[in-house]
Amino acid sequence: MSKIKYFSENLEVQSKTIILRLDLNVPLNEKKIQDKSRILTSLPFLKDLIKKKAKIVIISHLGRPKGVKNNELSLAPIYKFLKEQLETNVYFFMGDINEETKSKFAYLKEGEIILLENIRFFEGENKNDDDFAKKLASLGDIYINDAFSCSHREQASIHKITKYIKDCYAGPLLKKEVSAIDTIIQNKKKPVTCIIGGSKISTKINVITNLIKNVDNIIIVGAMANNFLTFKGFKVGKSLIEKDSKKIIDNIYAEAKKYNCNIIIPEDCNVSTNFEGSGKTKKQDSIDENEIVLDIGPKTIKNIESIIDQSNTVLWNGPAGYFENKNFLTGTLAIAKKISQNTTKKSLVSILGGGDTISAINKSNDKFSFTHLSTAGGAFLEFLEGKDLPGLSVLK
Repeated sequence: MSKIKYFSENLEVQSKTIILRLDLNVPLNEKKIQDKSRILTSLPFLKDLIKKKAKIVIISHLGRPKGVKNNELSLAPIYKFLKEQLETNVYFFMGDINEETKSKFAYLKEGEIILLENIRFFEGENKNDDDFAKKLASLGDIYINDAFSCSHREQASIHKITKYIKDCYAGPLLKKEVSAIDTIIQNKKKPVTCIIGGSKISTKINVITNLIKNVDNIIIVGAMANNFLTFKGFKVGKSLIEKDSKKIIDNIYAEAKKYNCNIIIPEDCNVSTNFEGSGKTKKQDSIDENEIVLDIGPKTIKNIESIIDQSNTVLWNGPAGYFENKNFLTGTLAIAKKISQNTTKKSLVSILGGGDTISAINKSNDKFSFTHLSTAGGAFLEFLEGKDLPGLSVLK
């Protein structure tokens, strides 16, 4: 961690143009921000740079438009929110990024901000293209990556841009994330339990396989659990499942046996015939053909609570159900409540990661306490896995 070049408070930035990579990838519904957590955590550093009279060019993404402009994934709602929160001029640049772009930014004064439109609208970003990275680098004097949650991506605004700009640093949010996770990895107290949700097992196979060697329990929740239920011979109706996952799961169980790690899957579920439904509890062996598994059931919740009670460290990434419908938020909030109680009362070391996990928890009016709350999902898991993240390695 000490090798990473971090932005220093003493660095002279007045009149300098700073390219600031943030993660403002927030959930939207009809162009309205549903959870502002990621933006709010970025504001203190932005205000600090404004105070120091830097000129700021913000780069961020939203969703996965795959190099195609998509009005539904525009950063316009984020731009409007930033304008409300910051006492300075904030501009929104929706044009192309080319050799002329820098000259178009000549109007930017000290303490002002330009937010670029969704960087993933450009093919060069996703392809980590040298030419595109060079054009991005030409927009500023200093580059700061304060988006830990994107740092596992080899993309132009995270990775290749550092080739073409001399002064490159990690920002304070990134430093906080890396320090917190490092501390917990080094000081974790056994037994260690990892709760993993989400939909795709193929994207988390390496993480799970690596965690098996280092943790005592892995609890599988969310749509990912459907694959494990199917593997065990249970029918999951119309639930989301991933094709060709049998071999992956077979390997997970074999590794778990080898390293004496318990794999826990739901014993009962909350199901409905559609995503907007009210839901009812079903045992794992009694799900009908027209039903969708959308949350864990009460028996599974009790089982997970019991495992948390017996744990001294808990890592959690991914909600337990379809949290967008409050009827299927029960499992996620029950897990959050138990982890929070034990963090406060029993000195449980708890680290939560992922935008969806945080969005789900934020739907509750309760105040929760955790050792560390990370907005990162994939980067959080890959860092736990021990990988050298591309976005961090170029800052060393």
